[in-house]
Amino acid sequence: MPKETKNKKEKKHFFKDFKAELKKVIWPTPKQLVNNTVAVITIVLITAVIVFVLDVVFEKMNTYGINQLKQMVDRNQTSNEIVNEETNTNTEIEENAQTQENGEVQTSENVSE
Repeated sequence: MPKETKNKKEKKHFFKDFKAELKKVIWPTPKQLVNNTVAVITIVLITAVIVFVLDVVFEKMNTYGINQLKQMVDRNQTSNEIVNEETNTNTEIEENAQTQENGEVQTSENVSE
């Protein structure tokens, strides 16, 4: 058989099978089509609203959490500064007390000489 006739027969056979398969398909009625379309759009909108709400909630939680951390760090730095100032003040007071004691001891030594 020539190649061209074989090719034409295959094409005709393909389209016959294609048409037969399309006849087997159960096509939805217009009412079913509308119901299914409405169902899909509704589910998509509900999902979009849920994702939006979760996004806003997580964003607020993240912002609130970061602000809380910043406040904790600021409080911690402030308390560290206060502790450092108190330590420096206590050290100065102790040094002054030691200097005064040493001065009194030296003065009493000077008097006894």
